[in-house]
Amino acid sequence: MKFEGIYTPAITPLTTNEDIDNAAFAQVLESLIDAGVHGIIIGGSTGEYYAHTTAERLALAAYAKEVIGTRVPLIVGTGAVRTEDSVEYAKGAKAIKADAILVGSPPYALPTEAENAIHALTVDKAADLPIMLYNYPGRMSVSMGREFFRTVSAASSNFVAIKESSGQMAQLHMLATEFPNIDISCGWDDQALEFFAWGARSWVCAGSNFIPREHIALYEACAIEKDFDKGRRIMAAMMPLMDFLEGGKFVQSIKAGCELAGLRAGGVRAPLQGLDDDEKARLQAVVAKLKQDVATIAGEKA
Repeated sequence: MKFEGIYTPAITPLTTNEDIDNAAFAQVLESLIDAGVHGIIIGGSTGEYYAHTTAERLALAAYAKEVIGTRVPLIVGTGAVRTEDSVEYAKGAKAIKADAILVGSPPYALPTEAENAIHALTVDKAADLPIMLYNYPGRMSVSMGREFFRTVSAASSNFVAIKESSGQMAQLHMLATEFPNIDISCGWDDQALEFFAWGARSWVCAGSNFIPREHIALYEACAIEKDFDKGRRIMAAMMPLMDFLEGGKFVQSIKAGCELAGLRAGGVRAPLQGLDDDEKARLQAVVAKLKQDVATIAGEKA
């Protein structure tokens, strides 16, 4: 499987009782497919997987497959503290015929690179599906490094891509120059331009939940048209939103953005709390200007 384009880590809408809202979830999935995203990820950080029960996660993935069918690839997250739990999510992904799985480092456990590789290979064995690795040391407290990549690459051909979310350019350079067998996907939004310059062909971006076409515009400018002048202008227009999202309420802001786009997102599960009215107003202003600016740039003739 080749990861190319915009991959959206879908939100998980909630009812007023904080139950998962399947009808609203289907609406989110349909809106993404209609906008032209290239793949959908279920059970990622943006989907609040950490706040869901095992039963909820397995049921949500199965429902996503039912809604999506074969229209776009479905990638299922396997993140968990225990390897045994990640294995169960991998088995669930295989059972519903998901197209790939997302495999990160177990949070809190602080595994060594060798231990982390064993974890990833154990999950791989359970699913035998293409794998997008997920390197996010800001949340997991450990980073995937050379020893990890060498070990998993030598043991299995399923490790085909990585969502690189360390924010460290040296990590991007290492992956691009030393591990060409692993396709790089941008996982640090304000570095998207740099990722594309270094050969990334995909971008896993939470903001594409509510402004997918603008994210697609940047991908097309950089990865398809190879017009980095245009890409820089689109990126500059998107930076205020990226700065807002990094203000400390990331998932809450993504869900608020979805509400602005006419989707039913619901709130967030504790311990998180939603945006206040002032924050919502500032987000609305940022999004409105972004959409206007990107439409102007994307519509210009070369």
